[in-house]
Amino acid sequence: MRASLIILLSILLLSCTGLPDGVKPVEGFSINRYLGKWYEIARLDHSFERGMDNVSAEYSLRDDGGIKVINRGFLVEEQKWRQAEGKAYFVEEPNKGYLKVSFFGPFYGSYVIFELDRKNYQYAFVSGPDTAYLWLLARKPKVDKEITRRFIKQAGALGFNTDQLIFVSHEPVNP
Repeated sequence: MRASLIILLSILLLSCTGLPDGVKPVEGFSINRYLGKWYEIARLDHSFERGMDNVSAEYSLRDDGGIKVINRGFLVEEQKWRQAEGKAYFVEEPNKGYLKVSFFGPFYGSYVIFELDRKNYQYAFVSGPDTAYLWLLARKPKVDKEITRRFIKQAGALGFNTDQLIFVSHEPVNP
């Protein structure tokens, strides 16, 4: 019974760090170039960001070799900021854009960079463990329409429901 429980828990934890079918992490990835602030341009809806605008993520190195993650967003209805701190580690080699991220103790979810502006690291297409999680991130609060078009086309071809994308506002707020 105990062995079965351990196997079941292992399967559940591993499934959260898997890859959606067809999604391949970028190779030749450099975490040092990826560090810093990113703005969320578009996402699929999920409970932990529901109702938020002005969403950003900031990445920095941790002492243990991992990455510190600070996600911040403005809850429009409540007129207040919410921030969460997490940690990320590479699932495979550090030159692959394939990480696992945790905001809740020992539970990790995939963070898969499947498209990246390799020259300047100005935008990234990111998925989670399945096609329910998708983000377009950029170094600036707005991106060229061609990047958005490419994001929608590529994500749609991979099975993401791009009709459900939320485009995030980055208008200034007072609170």
